Amino acid sequence: MTQDMPDGHRRPPAVGSALRRAPVAGGISHRRTAGPRREVLVACVAVALLVPLSLPAASGAQTREEVELAAYGSASDAVPEVLEQDGTSTDARAEVRKLLAAQETRREREKEEAERAAEEKREAERAAEEAEQVEAAEKEAERAEQADSGPSFVRPADGRFTSGFGARWGSHHSGIDIANSIGTPIVSVTGGTVVEAGPASGFGLWVKVRHDDGTVTVYGHMDRILVGAGQRVGAGEQIATIGNRGHSTGPHLHFEVWQGGQTPIDPVGWLAERGVSVR
Repeated sequence: MTQDMPDGHRRPPAVGSALRRAPVAGGISHRRTAGPRREVLVACVAVALLVPLSLPAASGAQTREEVELAAYGSASDAVPEVLEQDGTSTDARAEVRKLLAAQETRREREKEEAERAAEEKREAERAAEEAEQVEAAEKEAERAEQADSGPSFVRPADGRFTSGFGARWGSHHSGIDIANSIGTPIVSVTGGTVVEAGPASGFGLWVKVRHDDGTVTVYGHMDRILVGAGQRVGAGEQIATIGNRGHSTGPHLHFEVWQGGQTPIDPVGWLAERGVSVR
């Protein structure tokens, strides 16, 4: 029960008295199961009784709102603040993920394109190499066909016969000379394989061709060489052009025949035996 105070307010009954007067639900057989409920109920009652005691005394009558304001502060303090979640950060993270995914996709695409371009380049190089091999084989077959179908021996160059084989001006001339203008074609007199093509002492530039019987023919003083060592040539196939290089007094072809590949012999007689005239 309440008690009157000198200031006119009433004191609430003591907590202990309230607890003693609170009825306990159930009998003795229910004490264990009702224990937690009873403790919660007791705590709630205690809080309800203690809160008014903590309020400061007022000089006059106070309304319910004034009491609550004194106990809790402003009305807004009694209401938990609800923060709205800002979606900006979530959108930014999603945008970053999109950008990273796009970059990864672009890198993969660029990698695939680079690999495809490299493979196409390799294929083109292989195709070009195969085409070169086919072309070389066709040219070789054409030369072989010309050698088989054409005349067996031909004149080495058109022009005027100017000097023969043998003694000349106190020395030995190992071949014959055929004069003509610079650039006149020089051809192989018969089929064979080029064994040397390039600079030579006294000749300026020369080409040496070994034929099937072991004979070697020599062509000197040319202006340009059109074949290389190891190349197969046929009778009448151009190998160079007439020039004026080396020990020469004018544009002409110096032509020699080496029997057995070593000993120079008279080209006039050798060609005549094979149906070719140079005089």
